[in-house]
Amino acid sequence: MKQTPFDTRTFRSALGTFTTGVTIITTVSEDGDLIGLTANSFNSVSLDPPLILWSLAKSSAAVPFFTESKNWNVHVLSVEQEDLSTRFATKGEDKFAGLDYEEGINNVPLLNNCTARFQCRTAFTYDGGDHIILVGEVLSFDKNDLPPLVYQDGHYALTAKKPYEGVNLSSSSDAVESGYTEDLLGYLLGRAHFQMIHSMRARLQEHELDELQFFILSVLCIQDKQSLEQLNSFIDYTGQSVTADEMETLIQKELVALDKQGEIYQLTGEGREVSVHNIAQARAIEESLGDQLGAGDIMALKLLLKRVISKTDPGLPDLWSNSNDNNNE
Repeated sequence: MKQTPFDTRTFRSALGTFTTGVTIITTVSEDGDLIGLTANSFNSVSLDPPLILWSLAKSSAAVPFFTESKNWNVHVLSVEQEDLSTRFATKGEDKFAGLDYEEGINNVPLLNNCTARFQCRTAFTYDGGDHIILVGEVLSFDKNDLPPLVYQDGHYALTAKKPYEGVNLSSSSDAVESGYTEDLLGYLLGRAHFQMIHSMRARLQEHELDELQFFILSVLCIQDKQSLEQLNSFIDYTGQSVTADEMETLIQKELVALDKQGEIYQLTGEGREVSVHNIAQARAIEESLGDQLGAGDIMALKLLLKRVISKTDPGLPDLWSNSNDNNNE
């Protein structure tokens, strides 16, 4: 490995490659003021006795409060608390204004909806160069199943659990040699899509709907009143085209109606009800998958898919925009 010249900025960057959780540490001053800050220098020390530690920069204005107070709480933030992390990392702000919190041991603020919380009493303090190291005895703790917020290389991140054994779609010991492997991203995305659609087909067949018709009803459920051209602007990236004959089929099923000018399509009451049921079925499939993968993996998957979509977007109109040019309200 190439030796990196030592300087503070490079050293900090190297330390940033170590992925950590994100915590908020709270205490209360002798005057009753609520104190809190964001830190990722948290770590475990001992199980018996239960000890944890974190470090505080000597330049921090919060030093006297944490050194004078013997009680403080550590909150391991959940993935949904990124804004809270930013708030407590910002100077000159009333960090507790409008927050949902409770009083912990010795009236120290205890924030809600965290992945884990540790109520501590200072056991030892050590000099740590430009930081003070605080070791706390854990007096009480609690946890829940919310996935944690993590920090890596200067960015907030999501975690996805890696199984103990690798996941292989093929179990054959005599695999076919081909450049088209099961790790090809396009294959994985396509197969995942069609397998989830497969899970909905029973519901679609109840209304004698195919996949394209499902897409059409979904678009109209989000952005009603669309011309044929506008519908295709939302759908033709799939490789399928909406035709007047296709729309006539949906009209015959009394799911879609055409305006008096014969140009704009919109959902009927029956069509909207069918669409709502289809969405409910899609959510049920997602929830079932979430039960198997875990909330953290689902959130990480959604974020990665959105990034893939944004990077490969051929210029599709924004389906959810109220100001969309395709909205004929």
